[in-house]
Amino acid sequence: MLKYNHLGIPTTVSRPGETYLPQFKMYVSGCEDSVYRIEWMRFEDDCPLPEIVKTIPHVAFEVDDLREVLEGKKVIIEPNSPSDGVQVAFIEDNGAPVELMQFRMPPQSQ
Repeated sequence: MLKYNHLGIPTTVSRPGETYLPQFKMYVSGCEDSVYRIEWMRFEDDCPLPEIVKTIPHVAFEVDDLREVLEGKKVIIEPNSPSDGVQVAFIEDNGAPVELMQFRMPPQSQ
């Protein structure tokens, strides 16, 4: 089952509150402040991500089992963990990037 998480939009403009992701050489901002979860993404010149991700907006969905959802899909960014508690991957669907996100369940308290 897919659950909407955010819409990511590439930009070249620096925005307030940017968070730097050094492993991707990019900045993200806005998602937590937007009721519609709009995320702005600004990339350094030597960002290693595919051009399709750096130039075309993407929609992101939460999934229960990332590996299962990726089966048979055109994976353009392999599963990785950009921050604690989340694993993401990108696929290409109908010429557009799609981000799939799996959040780890927090340990249950005893």
